[in-house]
Amino acid sequence: MSGDRELDAAAITDSRLRAAYLRCRKLNAEHGKSYYLATLLLTCAQRPAVHALYGFARMVDDILDGPSAVPIVERERRLSMLEGVLSDGFAAGCADHPVLAAVVDTVVRYDINRGYFRDFLRSMRMDLTVTDYPSMADLAVYMRGSAEVIGLQMLPVLGTRVPREQAEPAAAALGTAFQLTNFLRDVGEDLERGRVYLPADILSAHGVDRELLARSRACGHTHRRIRAAVAELVAHTRRVYRVAATGIPLLAERSQPCVATAFRLYRAILDLIERRDYDVLARRAVVSRPRRLMMVIPAFARAAASTGRRS
Repeated sequence: MSGDRELDAAAITDSRLRAAYLRCRKLNAEHGKSYYLATLLLTCAQRPAVHALYGFARMVDDILDGPSAVPIVERERRLSMLEGVLSDGFAAGCADHPVLAAVVDTVVRYDINRGYFRDFLRSMRMDLTVTDYPSMADLAVYMRGSAEVIGLQMLPVLGTRVPREQAEPAAAALGTAFQLTNFLRDVGEDLERGRVYLPADILSAHGVDRELLARSRACGHTHRRIRAAVAELVAHTRRVYRVAATGIPLLAERSQPCVATAFRLYRAILDLIERRDYDVLARRAVVSRPRRLMMVIPAFARAAASTGRRS
């Protein structure tokens, strides 16, 4: 079983800890297919940590976007309980939790900044009450915790060829680029949850408001004014990708094929949105499985060549 091989490679021997890491791996495989596919390009020893970080983010996401009948006060209570267990785990250096045990172990092993998790949870709490963002600057406050810190959490696991602080701006930009891509892909689904992540000032500059978004979603056709706003946001996101791309050569050689592939997989979503003439409300832009495999297979060859050189 490849999950066990990964844990053996990472020298994770405790049975309860192994169970927590395997649970995180399952969450990643089920809910983050493109992300999971990219992790296969990492060394076996690196993968459990990536799965653990994904597992934590997934747990929080499930609390926020679970059944709509769950009241906000209950979601806040669950987030607070989760944060308490995590904080206690950081203090003790271990946790007795089916998922957080792996998260705490990863943070300890790689000496990941604990503050990143506080920033993440702070932004996630915004999703309980904030339903739209007046400007890109306002959205950036949210994305500091929800996107930038994800890239920063990953850096110690990926390793760098330069002092880590030199790679941090590009890592943060990559997290932001991925999330902006998700916002553009998921406009319809987010709208149905009562949220609009596209900045209101950019939308209004093109004559778009929440009512037009809702009407277009209901009829399954993206209005031309919405398409124009999406086109501007796609262009902005591509600029963020260009900043993020500068960080890939700064990573440890063994990690570059993985991150480069994730980069291409997510950027391909923007390509698909453009090919559909920015129609983001009729259907979700999803890169097909054959297309994902076409991107990953050459990366496996590069990863194997990198491993051979190290050997």
